[in-house]
Amino acid sequence: MGEIVTFPSNGGTCTGYLAVPAGGRPAPGVVVIQEWWGLVPHITDVCDRLAAEGFVALAPDLYRGETTTEPDEAAKLMMALNMEQAAKDLGGAVDRLKAHGDVDSSGGVGVIGFCMGGGLALVLAAHRSHDVTAVVPFYGVIPWPGVKPDWSRLAGRVAVLGHYAEKDAFAPPDVVEALEGELKVHGRRVDLLIYPGQDHAFFNDTRPDVYSPEASAQAWARTIDFLRSELA
Repeated sequence: MGEIVTFPSNGGTCTGYLAVPAGGRPAPGVVVIQEWWGLVPHITDVCDRLAAEGFVALAPDLYRGETTTEPDEAAKLMMALNMEQAAKDLGGAVDRLKAHGDVDSSGGVGVIGFCMGGGLALVLAAHRSHDVTAVVPFYGVIPWPGVKPDWSRLAGRVAVLGHYAEKDAFAPPDVVEALEGELKVHGRRVDLLIYPGQDHAFFNDTRPDVYSPEASAQAWARTIDFLRSELA
């Protein structure tokens, strides 16, 4: 199981959930970015699952301790997110992993994010392409005006594996296909997969209304293979 840690965030500090694999050998590092609910058990569980697969995983707490289970409140928290501070926290998480004694960052750092966090994972990859070499957005959206990065900053160094849902109203297939076209111009390897018949948040096993065990298992297996290959 992981632990709550505090790490530098460009002049300040941020807390997050850190999970380290058993055995103590140097392992690839992965930043895990929350959904709009906050740093909830689903996200810490993803960190634990990554650690069980041999990765050091760190999820920064972008809401500074606030969480919710109500969609309206989650939307308010997301739209009120201080993007400048979030960028510092995400960059600090990358630096924390690179400095961790159990992390081998010679192959770069990975990033995985969900919903809001999927969009932020892509943003972080563009801004830190010299460190981030593999990014996995799950139904990622970028809902803030002016936040869309210059994708040319991927500079052929970042590989992207995205998981999206056919029935997703937040990131519908036409939007995903357009994003894939933009990313392919600049990414090293880009594959945005659309899962037939699935809804937004199909990977979240705390939401039985949309969770899909089959699609979730397939997406997870693909993610682990991708991270192992790209961060080796």
